[in-house]
Order: sequence, then structure tokens, then C-alpha cells
Amino acid sequence: MLRALAKFALLAAVIMAEDSTAQDRYAAARERMVREIAAMARETGFETGRPVFGERVMAAMRKVPRHRFVPQGQELEAYDNRPLPIGNGQTISQPYIVALMTELLDSRPGDAVLEVGTGSGYQAAVLAEIVARVYTIEIVDALGRKAAETLAAEGYRNVVTRIGDGYGGWSEHAPFDSILVTAAAAEVPQPLIDQLKPGGRLVIPVGGRFEIQQLLVITKQPDGRTTTRRTIPVRFVPLVRGRPD
Repeated sequence: MLRALAKFALLAAVIMAEDSTAQDRYAAARERMVREIAAMARETGFETGRPVFGERVMAAMRKVPRHRFVPQGQELEAYDNRPLPIGNGQTISQPYIVALMTELLDSRPGDAVLEVGTGSGYQAAVLAEIVARVYTIEIVDALGRKAAETLAAEGYRNVVTRIGDGYGGWSEHAPFDSILVTAAAAEVPQPLIDQLKPGGRLVIPVGGRFEIQQLLVITKQPDGRTTTRRTIPVRFVPLVRGRPD
């Protein structure tokens, strides 16, 4: 019995060492990615109003293992500062865009955030490093299930996933301190405005597939009215409505 336990402990130690080595293998790539994000933030600072991203956002970008959220075979490209295909006609967003959208939320540690468009789960993981609770909705069944598995495997216990149409938000858990949409809507969904707390922010790309899309920051005032600020032009897959795939 003792010999069996010793073998098990040795095997566990080997597995942990291999995982640590794999993580270290990507550490330099993550640092390079973070430097590129910082450089792009300076370049776009006039348009976004954020020439320097906050320490908590950059720490999250430095920590989350993006290579765990890309399809097998794309791990070596995971820390390139560009979007990558994840199947079903969807993409994992460019790291700079993930960092920018997270930065624009102005989230606090105790916040509850709604994400519309889980995709691979990477953006949800970044948010989970910063806020208390993340509720994320994905309309494509296969993507949503895979993202839930990856988030659980990576230890993100403060992320709640759901398969469904995110256009209508998630009323059971509303109101939210902020909402982030990772697909382009033709217009701003009113249900998402309704589910924001006063003072909350909605960060959303708006525009058609073949139009110039704008990344908007919408702030809800105490009286329920909203103010909207444009930041930079972006390109996102369209926000899909209807029944889940």
C-alpha cells in the first residue's frame, strides 16, 4: 500500500512538473504579448482615452493561459496579437482588443459582469481575474460547452456559463455592474441597457458585417438615461439571434 502511494505521489509530481514546464514555455510569449498590448494602447490612446491600461487588467492578460483557449495545434500562435479561428465561424479576439474592452468596463473587484458571446472562454477568464462574478452566454452549443469545460479545468469557479441567445441578456442575475458584448450588433440591444445598474457600463461593437463597426462605451445614468462614447473602429463577427445551434 505504501509503495503504491509513493508511486502515485511520484506520478503526480511528474505531471505537475510537466505542466509547470509547459507554462514556463509560454511565459516569454505572454510577456511579449503584454508589451505589444501596452504599445498599442499608447498608439490608440487618443481615440480610446486609455493610453495606459490599469495594473489589474495587465496582470490578468499576463496570467491567463491563452494557449488553453485556442484549438489544438494553434498553441504556438496563441500569444500573437491577432484573432484566431476557434471553429463554427467564430474567433478568439485579438489580445489587445480583449484588454481594451476589459479596461473600458472600469470594473471593481466586487462586481458582477455579464458577457454576451463566450466563444472560447478567454475573455471570461480575463474578467474572472478582475471581478467577483462573471455570467457568460454563448449561442453556439459546441463552443459554449467547450468553453465551460476549459474554464472549469483552469479553475475559474466564479464564471457561470449558459447556452442561449444573449441579445436578451440574463434577467435572472440582473442587474449587472457592467456588460461586455463580444459580437457586433446592428443596434444596441435594449434588454442589455435595462439590465445595467445605474452607473454601469456596456462595452459593445456596433455595426453590420460589411460596415465599419464602432466600439462603443455606453454609461447608464442614475435616471436611466445613457451616454455613448465612440472609441475605435473594430471588426467582430455578428451578434447572432434566435435559437442556439
